[in-house]
Amino acid sequence: MTISGLGPHGERASAPERVLLLPEDRARARAGNFRVAIVLHTLASDWAKQQLAGIIGTLGDCGVAVIEVVDCGFTPEVQIEALDRLIREAPDAIISLPVANTKVAAAHARVSAAGIKLVLLDNVPTGLLPGKDYVSLVSADNFGLGKIAAEGLSPHLPQEAEVGVMGYDADFFATNEREIAFVKWMQVNRPDLKLRILRFPSPAEADSTVRNLAGAYPEIAALFVVWDTPAMAAAEALESMDKAIPMATVDLGHDAAIGLAAGSPLVAVAAQQPLRQGEAVASTTVTALLGRLTPAWIALPGIAVTPTNVVECFQTVWRMPAPREVLLKRNLVH
Repeated sequence: MTISGLGPHGERASAPERVLLLPEDRARARAGNFRVAIVLHTLASDWAKQQLAGIIGTLGDCGVAVIEVVDCGFTPEVQIEALDRLIREAPDAIISLPVANTKVAAAHARVSAAGIKLVLLDNVPTGLLPGKDYVSLVSADNFGLGKIAAEGLSPHLPQEAEVGVMGYDADFFATNEREIAFVKWMQVNRPDLKLRILRFPSPAEADSTVRNLAGAYPEIAALFVVWDTPAMAAAEALESMDKAIPMATVDLGHDAAIGLAAGSPLVAVAAQQPLRQGEAVASTTVTALLGRLTPAWIALPGIAVTPTNVVECFQTVWRMPAPREVLLKRNLVH
């Protein structure tokens, strides 16, 4: 397993196999009658649906009841209210993807202070420490994902080109790492390029952000967006402006896979493995509930996806056949 980045406190990554559950672990968990709540940033994306499937399936195999799944809609206030309400319901553990760093820190600290196991996905709120305020962080290698996207986009860029970088305007570890890695790789390997950075406040504003970016820098020859949902919105906006430029992003969602199979505008995707990550976070949760120590940071490597290998990679990520649209578009292109 090759992991490029470090955890939020400089930790080296541990592999998901470190929390592999044995049959006797599952039997002990079933006897524990554990209750778990899940608090996610969104339930709308393909990534979130796959993540949730991995979590719930693995917890179900262990006889652990999921008492609630909360969609925070990327809103800190919704997450804070949900955590405080769930604390009163006293589940044995809460799995949370913090939607910000500073704003939601105190609410997450209250979870562990109440004696509830807190397992984090992708992001750690400011000031929280592993083993004290939370059990573990489980995430993709987000720094590695940014590097994969840069490596995939680079061959499509002429010398001295201007490249747009659309980051997420939030204090969020995962997307920050992707943007930093993308920019760093380009600065080291393609110093001829001019990077133009603009950040969208929310996924719903990706359309207006890319229009502002294209208006400010009309010579932009390519675009990187830090995840696929805003990337596809940006692609539609650029198409409406008759601006056809190569793009790279992170996450192999349904629409991104179709776009990549067509070979335009997407030319490269750095894919996470959300189903496997969901299974890993569930296994981490069960391990903690059984009273065993867990690694501070568990990370899964990214997958480099191109129009050539999109079908195979879709099967790896989704654990199901590629959609008919992907197969048709790939056959038409190749």
